Amino acid sequence: MTRLRSRKPVKDAATIQQPAPPTQNDFSDAEDHFGSDDPVEKDETEVELEKLVFGDDAGFLEGLKSHRQEVARSEVDQLEEVAEGKDTSADEDEGLEGIADADLFFLDSGPPGGAGSQDTVASRRSDHGDNTSSGNFPPAWVDSDDERLMISLASNPRLRKLRISEAEDVVNGKEYTTRLRRQFERLNPIPDWANLSATKRPRKRRRISGGSDSSEENSSADEMAIDDDDLSVQPLAKLLQNADSLTQTTSNTLSGRKRLRPEVIDIQRTKDVGGIQPSAITSLSFHPTYPLLLSSGPASTLHLHHISPMPPNPNPLLTSLHLRSTPLNTTAFHPPTGSRIFFSGRRRYFHIWDLRSGKVEKVTRIYGHQDEQRSMESFKLSPCGRWMGLVGTGRKGGGVLNVLDAGTCQWVAQTRVDSRGGVADFAWWGDGNGMTIIGKNGEALEWDGREKRVVGRWVDEGAVGTTVLALGGRSGRDGWLGGNRWVAVGSSSGIVNIYDRRGWGGKDGLATNPKPTRTFDQLTTATSHLVFAPDGQILAMGSRWKRDALRLIHLPSCTVYRNWPTSSTPLGRITAAAFSPTSEMLAVANEQGKIRLWEIRS
Repeated sequence: MTRLRSRKPVKDAATIQQPAPPTQNDFSDAEDHFGSDDPVEKDETEVELEKLVFGDDAGFLEGLKSHRQEVARSEVDQLEEVAEGKDTSADEDEGLEGIADADLFFLDSGPPGGAGSQDTVASRRSDHGDNTSSGNFPPAWVDSDDERLMISLASNPRLRKLRISEAEDVVNGKEYTTRLRRQFERLNPIPDWANLSATKRPRKRRRISGGSDSSEENSSADEMAIDDDDLSVQPLAKLLQNADSLTQTTSNTLSGRKRLRPEVIDIQRTKDVGGIQPSAITSLSFHPTYPLLLSSGPASTLHLHHISPMPPNPNPLLTSLHLRSTPLNTTAFHPPTGSRIFFSGRRRYFHIWDLRSGKVEKVTRIYGHQDEQRSMESFKLSPCGRWMGLVGTGRKGGGVLNVLDAGTCQWVAQTRVDSRGGVADFAWWGDGNGMTIIGKNGEALEWDGREKRVVGRWVDEGAVGTTVLALGGRSGRDGWLGGNRWVAVGSSSGIVNIYDRRGWGGKDGLATNPKPTRTFDQLTTATSHLVFAPDGQILAMGSRWKRDALRLIHLPSCTVYRNWPTSSTPLGRITAAAFSPTSEMLAVANEQGKIRLWEIRS
C-alpha cells in the first residue's frame, strides 16, 4: 500500500508573511512630523555668533544715534569758526599776491619724452581745435587714462608712418588717437552726408557740340561717348574751372629735390585714384605741368583725374572720354606743354584730343606706309614734343619703326631692326634728338633723328628674350649721346641689366659690348615695366605675370629698397606704373582696375 505522508504545520509562519500596505493614517502622521512649521530653538552658542556677525537691534540704534551726534558737533564747530572770522583758504593763498595771473597755472605735458615731447605738447594744444572744428560738438566720453598711456611709434613698423619727424618716438594715448584719426580720414575722407557744413554745388552738365537738348539731358556729366561723326568735347579750361588748388609745377621744383638715401625709402600711401574701373588699366601718364593723371584700358575709356589726395574730395574725376569699340593700349600727354592727348588701340588709326579747343582728331593712315603700319597700338612721344615713334608691323627676320611729325602727323623717317621677332621696345633720348631701339635678341641701335641714321650699335649682355627698355637720369656732360646716364633692359627671364653711360668711354658715350653696372634678379617672371623717375634717383621694375611683382631701385647706388613693398602692400598684378613730374608721387595700376597712389618723401 502506498504510504501517505502527513503535512506538518509550519511553526514560524508569522516570520514569512508579507508586510501590510501603508494606510492613509500613516501618510498623515509623516506629514505632521516633517512638515511642521514650529521653529527649532537656537542654543546659546548660535545666538552669540549671530549677534557678533549681524548685530542686533540695540547695537544698530546706538550706532545711528552716535552718527547724528558727530554730524551735529561738526556743524557747530564750523559755525564757531565763521563767527570768529577764520578762513581756511587764506593759508593756502598766502604769499601769492604779487604773482601774475598767467603764472598761477601750468600745462601738464606728462612725463618728459625726449625729442618728441615738444611735438606732443603742441599737438595736444591743437587737439581742442580738431574736436571743435567738426561741428563744435564736445566728445561724448573721454578716458582719463589716455593721458598716462605712452606708445612707442618707432618700435612698431606699422606705426612709423604716424611720426611727424624721424627722431620722434613716444607719444601719449590722446596724441596717438588723434594721429590715427588723421591717418584714417586721409585714406577714408568724411562723406558728404556726415559733414554738416558741406554744401553741395549744383552739378553742371556739359554740352556736346552738335547735340540736341534731349541728348544733353540724358548724357552723363562725367562721361561722354564719341564716334567719327561727333569728335568735339569741352576745352580744358572749362573742365578745370571747378578744380581747387590746381597749380603748375616748374623745373625748379625738380632741381630743388633732395637726395634720397639708399636701401630705405620714406614712402606713404595716399587715397586711391578713382574707383574700380571695369577693366585693367594698361596706361598711366602724368601731365607735365598740372597735377593731372591720365589713365586708360581695354574698356575704351580715358579718365582724367585731378591729383589732390587731401579730403574731403580726394583725387576727383575731371572728365572721361569713351570711344566705341576701341580698346585703348597707349595714352600719353603731348610734351612739353601737355595741351594734347594722343591715344590709340589695336586699330589702323589713332586719335588726338586737343585740350585747348576740346576737339578730337582722328588720324587714319600713314600715306605711303600703310602696309608696314597696320596697327597704331604702340607709340611713344619724344620729350621735346617734335616726334612720334610708332612700332610697325614686324616682318620676317626683323622689325620696323616709323617716325611721324607730332604736329602735322606726317611721316618723317623709318628705321629697321635686323632682329628675329622684330622690335622689342624703344625709348627716346632725354633731349628728344634720337632714340634707342632694341630687338628681341638683345641687339640695340642708337638712331639719331637729326641725321636720320643709326649712329651706334651694342648688345645687351646675357640677353634672353628682351622685353622692355628704359632711359633715365642725366649724364651731365655736353655732347654725349641723348643726355641720359642710365639704360635699363629687361628680359623674359626677369633679369634686369642697368648700364651707366659714363663708364662706356668714348667721346659720345658709345660702346659695342658694354658691361652692366648691376644685374637684378628679384623678378622671377618676364619683365614688363621699367620706369625711371624724372629726377633719375629711382627705377621701378615690375612684372604683370605675378602678384606684387614690383621693386624700387635707388640710383646711383643701384641698390634695391628693402622696406618697400611689404607683404601687405596692395599691388596685385601690375599693368602700368608712372612717376609724377616732380618725382614725389608714384601711381601703380593693376588688372583689377585700381590705381594706387604713393607719396615719396625725401
